[in-house]
Amino acid sequence: MAIHVRGIERHGDHWRWIGGPVPPGAAAVTIGPVISMRPHVAGDRRLLHHELVHVAQWRSLGVTRFLAVYLGAYGRWRLRGHGHWDAYRRIPLEIEAGWRARLPSQPS
Repeated sequence: MAIHVRGIERHGDHWRWIGGPVPPGAAAVTIGPVISMRPHVAGDRRLLHHELVHVAQWRSLGVTRFLAVYLGAYGRWRLRGHGHWDAYRRIPLEIEAGWRARLPSQPS
């Protein structure tokens, strides 16, 4: 049985869901091979490249390790007294995604 959801498209090794669920204050979120983006940022190439790095991270680390690394780093920074956005910006997986998204010649 095929399931059709408006705004979801397959792109090689990942899915893009334009208008899918995104946490408050965020423009996009990646869970495994699914990138969910708010409609107003759907054309933002740098954001897409950032999220594609997360797709690769999920794939290389696996679900358990990705979540342990990501949430562990976030939790450590919160416990050290940093607010949400400061803790988020210090997550190594986010730093890597931000850095790699700025490199030229990124696939989409």
